[in-house]
Amino acid sequence: MKTYGYIRVSSTDQNEGRQLVAMNAKKVPRQNLYMDKQSGKDFQRPQYKRLVKKLRPGDLLYILSIDRLGRNYKDIQEQWRVLTKEKGIDICVLDMPLLDTRNGKDLMGAFIADLVLQILSFVAENERANIRSRQAQGIAAAKARGVHFGRREIEMPDNFEQIVKAWESGKITIQEALGQCGVAEATFYRRVRDYRLIQKKG
Repeated sequence: MKTYGYIRVSSTDQNEGRQLVAMNAKKVPRQNLYMDKQSGKDFQRPQYKRLVKKLRPGDLLYILSIDRLGRNYKDIQEQWRVLTKEKGIDICVLDMPLLDTRNGKDLMGAFIADLVLQILSFVAENERANIRSRQAQGIAAAKARGVHFGRREIEMPDNFEQIVKAWESGKITIQEALGQCGVAEATFYRRVRDYRLIQKKG
C-alpha cells in the first residue's frame, strides 16, 4: 500500500501552503504528491490524470477538502466511484473525518459517507457558481465605473495619415512605417484597414 496526496489551487497566484502542511503532517512522501494549478470545473487536469494512473488497489489518497478534488457535483460523484470502486483505493478527506473510506465499511458507514459526499459535492459546485456570479457582478460594476478590460489600444502617432500615404506611394518601406508608428506589422495593417474604412465613410 502506498500513500498519495492531491493538491489543487485554482490559479497560479493562489497559495498551496496550507494543503502542503496538511500532507506533510500525514507524512505523504514528496514524490507521491500531485498538484494542479487549475480550475476545479472538470477533471481534465494533467497531474490528477497522472495520479490516477499511479493508484493501485489498497492505496490511500489524502485530500484536504472535497472542493480540492473538484467543484462539479456530478463529476465529483463519478470520480469518487472510479477511485473507490474501480481503482479500489481508500480516500481520506482531512477536513471531514466522515469522508474516510477506511472507516465505516459496514452498510451504515457507507450510507453516511455517501450522504456527506453528496452534500459536500453540492456545496462545492454551488460555491463555484457563486464565485462566477460575484466575478460577473464585479466586472459589470467596474465597467459601469469606466474601467476597461483587455489589452490597451495602442495610440497611433499624430502624423499616421501622412505615414500611411508615404508607405502607399512607395516613399517609405513597410519597415520604416512600422518604426515611425512603433507597432508590429499586424497592428499596423489593422490600423490602416480601420483608417481606410473611416476614409470611405467620410
